[in-house]
Amino acid sequence: MKQGLQVGNQSLSFQKPVYIMSSACICGPKEGEGPLKDTFDEIVEDATLGKESWEEGESEMMRRTVALAIRKAKIKTEDVRYLFAGDLLGQLIATTFGLKDFEIPLFGLYGACSTMGEALSLGAMTINAGYADNVVSVASSHFASAEKQFRFPLEYGNQRPMSSTWTVTGCGAFVLSDKEGDAMITGITTGKVVDYGVKDSSNMGACMAPAAADVIYHHLKDFDCQPSEYDKIVTGDLGIVGKEILCKLMLDQGYDISKVHMDCGMEIYDDPEQDTHAGGSGCGCSAVTLAGKLMQELKDGTLNKILFVPTGALMSTVSYNEGQSVPGIAHAVVIEAKR
Repeated sequence: MKQGLQVGNQSLSFQKPVYIMSSACICGPKEGEGPLKDTFDEIVEDATLGKESWEEGESEMMRRTVALAIRKAKIKTEDVRYLFAGDLLGQLIATTFGLKDFEIPLFGLYGACSTMGEALSLGAMTINAGYADNVVSVASSHFASAEKQFRFPLEYGNQRPMSSTWTVTGCGAFVLSDKEGDAMITGITTGKVVDYGVKDSSNMGACMAPAAADVIYHHLKDFDCQPSEYDKIVTGDLGIVGKEILCKLMLDQGYDISKVHMDCGMEIYDDPEQDTHAGGSGCGCSAVTLAGKLMQELKDGTLNKILFVPTGALMSTVSYNEGQSVPGIAHAVVIEAKR
């Protein structure tokens, strides 16, 4: 008997829910000063986490977060069949160095800042198909390591335009299982690469909003539902600029999501106090917001059903220096409170 059904052109509906047994999130000092500070499991005071480089610090953050998620699920490391994990660094070095000692089979993922949605989608598909009892889906980012790779060394002190976002130093991890847990994944919609020709790599919101609009539109069409059926439609890191573009693009398609839309990048920082401009970004932005604030609200009944839509800008220093545009991608995950 099939446990997952193909729906429309891009979606799957899980007839048997995949459960989120536990979630964990660890964040850096700046995030620990923001509005969501009380929802994080741990706030580190040293952004290198006692290591000799930013990159090693990000690896240590991912290691700690995965270990914490496994402990909170009350299972053993050997009970985890697969890891679905990713970060923003070349060759996924935060992931590979951070998770190698677990000795768990690893799928390394890169979807830019949409990676948390990709990891949850693939993990849920694997559980639903019966290929694993327990998996861990995890994603991380780090302000300093990302800036060094994609933009300028921090010592350069370049001026940031108002459309720019601040890469979150944070990691979120989730144990997915066929056993009952804190919340349920009941469906997914996999996004396509969408390119509107935007070349401003400092305006991530404009680059990613078309991809978010595309996957949300196809999700609503595939499942024949309305935005009002969700308590929240949660994008990953569009920020102030991208939110406005997304809502306008959805209106053009006949859907008003403005009353239920929430963006993790706009939630995680207090811009007037923290000077983050358009908001937060990075794989860790949506990961820690879901693992902390949103999971708490799903468990306490504040939320019953959300559409989680992390968003990613598919660029590198090579593509940027060669004058290429910045395509976007987004993945949608239906998460419901435990029935």
